[in-house]
Amino acid sequence: MKPVLVSGIQPTGKLHIGNYLGALANFVELQNSGKYACFFFIADLHSMTEEYTPAEKASQILSLAEDFLAAGIDPKKSVLFLQSQVPAHSELAWILNTITPMGELRRMTQFKEKGGTEAEMANVGLFDYPVLMAADILLYDAKFVPVGDDQVQHLELTRTLARKFNKKYGKTFIEPNPLLTAIPRLMSLDDPKKKMSKSRPAGCLFLDDSPTEIRKKVMSAVTDSGRDIRAELEGKPAITNLLLLYSAVSGRPIRDIEKAYKDKGYGDFKKGLGDALVKFLAPFQKKKKALGKKTAFVKKTIALGSKKAGAVAAKKFIEVKRRAGLTL
Repeated sequence: MKPVLVSGIQPTGKLHIGNYLGALANFVELQNSGKYACFFFIADLHSMTEEYTPAEKASQILSLAEDFLAAGIDPKKSVLFLQSQVPAHSELAWILNTITPMGELRRMTQFKEKGGTEAEMANVGLFDYPVLMAADILLYDAKFVPVGDDQVQHLELTRTLARKFNKKYGKTFIEPNPLLTAIPRLMSLDDPKKKMSKSRPAGCLFLDDSPTEIRKKVMSAVTDSGRDIRAELEGKPAITNLLLLYSAVSGRPIRDIEKAYKDKGYGDFKKGLGDALVKFLAPFQKKKKALGKKTAFVKKTIALGSKKAGAVAAKKFIEVKRRAGLTL
């Protein structure tokens, strides 16, 4: 049997190019490698920790489902599902809560960052996020989890909880391993010191941006002093960020791009980057536009995937309850 791989994305707004390169494109590559039994999900329960209206959330979930499919996630190769349609995620999270020390959650970097100085006023879901994440993973006996640097700490907690449960109730869970890949860390176009984020729309390239919007944002991107187009993180962080982006969407090594623009200015370089981005995103945008006219198909695909995931998760949860003495 192929080792199981699990990962999800929160439906909290429009995805940007960093999300695509860091998650979706990576998911498709892992799926098509044929090495794993892939489970990918829309993490709608996790997304409830942020403010939203029900109409917004429903729209975000549908849009993200379209993103997964447009990017190349194939329901015949992977299980694509909606987290909230699989009750075992929430049920297992509660059981894991009973073996999770408060101190473990207090030290989580993401909670400290998002809770900030008002941590005492933050909702409990934000605090308890890593436990639900552990449930998401352990339910499917996942051996691998593709993660970015910001999720490694959460995955380590998952491994810790698996060990604790196994020690207390008997061997039940597999300890998952991180699957780290060489994904470019893209920074905001208007500030290379800050990560690209939807909260900074002017410096963020959304997957749904039109060719005109993409070119406009690229041409407006901040640059460094001088005219040299070269990667130098300390001295030229803005141009280095644009070179990383250019390389990622064109498939060309950074050194080749530097040579191509050696005797040219920032204007020519940005024009080339804008063209490369438009060309790169065109197939995705075409597929997503088509899926936007097939809402019933998208919803049916997610429902079928959720049914498949639910069957796997329910079987595991029965084992968990039996181990923990929760059955007659």
